[in-house]
Amino acid sequence: MTDAVRQAAPAAAGGFSFARYFRNSGERWMNILSPFALLLIWEIAAQVGYIDTRFFPAPSKIFETMWQLILSGELFVHLKASMYRLFWGFLWGGIPALLLGISMGLSRTLRVIVEPIVSATYPIPKSAILPLILLIFGLGEASKIVMVAVGLFYPILINTIAGVLEIPKIHFDVAHNFGAKKFNVFRTVALPGAMPLIMTGVKLGVGLGLILISLAEMIGAKSGLGYMMWNAWEILSVETMYVGLIVIAFLGVTFNLILNEIERLLVPWKTTR
Repeated sequence: MTDAVRQAAPAAAGGFSFARYFRNSGERWMNILSPFALLLIWEIAAQVGYIDTRFFPAPSKIFETMWQLILSGELFVHLKASMYRLFWGFLWGGIPALLLGISMGLSRTLRVIVEPIVSATYPIPKSAILPLILLIFGLGEASKIVMVAVGLFYPILINTIAGVLEIPKIHFDVAHNFGAKKFNVFRTVALPGAMPLIMTGVKLGVGLGLILISLAEMIGAKSGLGYMMWNAWEILSVETMYVGLIVIAFLGVTFNLILNEIERLLVPWKTTR
């Protein structure tokens, strides 16, 4: 084996590579710095008068308002209310979607029965059924949680079905040949095999959940980030509106990072391109 081959072998086998390390470090720094670069451009444009600060206040003003909301505790009250509703909505919508999705992927009969119902109800705008949800569940916490649950249900369900159907048939044949019961097939073949697409559905669902909880809180709540932004609009506090938008954006990024780490643990065989 030549010296060149010896040097190339560790990198080819997945070993440490300085080139890959610095490339990945550069990508991480670009991910971190790009939002700050956008905020800097926004700040400069506001300070020199290139944009109307009545509608696009300088980031320094927005973060000053955010700091005041943090000190008063108001921001944490609204954040806690939204996270409570999102958590329970995730459980109520995500777990049934996961169980039904795997069952539909495994059972052609169940898929034939339920798929038309899913196809008919999925395109209905979730905001359009909010008045119905408020009518049925009232103005309390239940209506907000149901709103999130409905939004989370469909992306997780559809991705779970697709994930199970993508599993090669030979895996099920091997499980059946070894005498695996239905629950064992569910646990050891269907669930792990569909996990990459399930995680994709969860990411989509959480993002949609943040959208829907904000919408629900604007109409029928007295707390939450959506209510905070709607109340800010009523009193023309533009900076507070932007605080709500920034917090929701931060939550979206945070949840995505957390789910990416969970995905690396649950789906170690999935390669990142």
